[in-house]
Amino acid sequence: MEFTEKRQRWKRINALTPKKLELAHFLLEKIRAGEDVMTIVRRHPLEGGGYLNKAALVAAYEQMVAAGTIEPDGVLLEKIRMKPMRTLSGVTTVTVLTKPYPCPGKCIFCPTDVRMPKSYLPDEPGAMRALEHQFDPFTQVQSRIRALKNLGHPTDKIELLILGGTWSSYRRDYQEWFVKRCFDAMNDPHHKENEDHKEEPKEDSVVSAVNLVETHSINETSSHRNVGLVIETRPDEITPDEIKWLRHLGVTKVQMGAQSFDDHILEINKRGHDVESTRQATALLRAAGFKIVLHWMPNLLGATPQSDREDFARMWADFCPDEIKIYPNQLLANAELYEYWQRGEFHPYTTEDLVDLIADIKPSIPRYCRVNRVIRDIPGNNVVEGNTRTSLRQDVQAEMKKRGTTCQCIRCREVKGKIVELSSLQLHDHAYPAGKAQEHFISFNTAEDGLAGFIRLSLPSKDSPDTGMADLSGAALIREVHVYGQSLAVGAEKTGAAQHVGLGTRLLEEAERVAKQNGFEKIAVIAAVGTRQYYMDRGFERGEYYLVKGIKR
Repeated sequence: MEFTEKRQRWKRINALTPKKLELAHFLLEKIRAGEDVMTIVRRHPLEGGGYLNKAALVAAYEQMVAAGTIEPDGVLLEKIRMKPMRTLSGVTTVTVLTKPYPCPGKCIFCPTDVRMPKSYLPDEPGAMRALEHQFDPFTQVQSRIRALKNLGHPTDKIELLILGGTWSSYRRDYQEWFVKRCFDAMNDPHHKENEDHKEEPKEDSVVSAVNLVETHSINETSSHRNVGLVIETRPDEITPDEIKWLRHLGVTKVQMGAQSFDDHILEINKRGHDVESTRQATALLRAAGFKIVLHWMPNLLGATPQSDREDFARMWADFCPDEIKIYPNQLLANAELYEYWQRGEFHPYTTEDLVDLIADIKPSIPRYCRVNRVIRDIPGNNVVEGNTRTSLRQDVQAEMKKRGTTCQCIRCREVKGKIVELSSLQLHDHAYPAGKAQEHFISFNTAEDGLAGFIRLSLPSKDSPDTGMADLSGAALIREVHVYGQSLAVGAEKTGAAQHVGLGTRLLEEAERVAKQNGFEKIAVIAAVGTRQYYMDRGFERGEYYLVKGIKR
């Protein structure tokens, strides 16, 4: 496979021979003394051509620390870390894909490849890794943790993102097995696999249920704790029974393809559900404390740039997702939409059309929402006609800068790796109605309006959907606590890092105060497995699916 061959070649080039190790030590000393990383690297090429990359520098740094040649130096590690943005939001994301499996959807824009789960292509970066590992959950997680560590990233706090078609359409024994194997890899990433439940359950056989409770329990104190578990599904799959199952698995965040908020557009694109299904699904997920991510697709069949502008505005009336992914429709040869294009019934937007559209709508995104993506990472060679640029976010940012407009979304305001001055932080409470509940986005902001941390508090009303879960009866809900700064090892300290100045505790106290003020006598949190101890240390107790705390009157 071409991808595997490239990785093997990369490993050969960057293997630390004695000469390369000697050069790496020399470069690290120069970098510690204040030299610019890339300048000093280019000034000292390898014999025979090429340069040492950052992964080699990280490996050399770790060898030097282990040998006692140098003391651990967080500042130096930050300088040589590859792609630091990956963990500056506070957690390290590990993405895995489920195996190819039938999807209930018949969407005309969705690509079909027998080698992949529905809607994915084999040459997308994450999909290539999954295909290389034959969709095995254990080795996908294991290899990704190893790769991230080699790039200098901390891996003690992992958000597990499970992608691949419609999660809810997979057999539940497969889902449970898949999640367990992911946790097995987080619990014991460096050793040989446990042979128990190594093989996925067969459709024609009866297998004993995996002990997911025990596996979760181990992860509570693992060196690679799960701080978030994300799946993707369809709005018409969300029911009270389904959300109970998701909590059994440990899911804390749900991605759904809303695609459009226009029933006619959904119908002619054969989406298979209506807008009301999305409305009910988001309200039920909110009532159960889940974080909600909606996918929105401009340029669907029947849409125009102007109708897309109007459609985007509908998202903020009642749906109010916590995060969004903007996935402009892309014309692919292995999608049914291709036939519409051949007949002249569909015309893809140009790159200029998309930049203009997204630059128009981005300033309207509320401060409580995070924009995770503005383009799907599909290689341009797959696109028949229309935009092929995967750097659309940068293009949109450049256009907005030219216009003098700004975006207020979470991603655009995160403090990331900046030093946080406690004295400059201001507490804000942004309240808004959504899904029959009153939401409170409570945040600590810097004087420059940078976002240092936030908590999502949901106050259900008598009209909120009934989840059927006793833990949530009469409870205010904490749906997310997030404090920014480089993801650090548990117990590590870093002067001024937002994650280590007690902001999380202060946000919890403020949420409890607001809940009490609104008449609630208990508060529940949808805790990820690896964060349970954090909340229990702050007065929460175990319930059936949630952690719960009484509010003193």
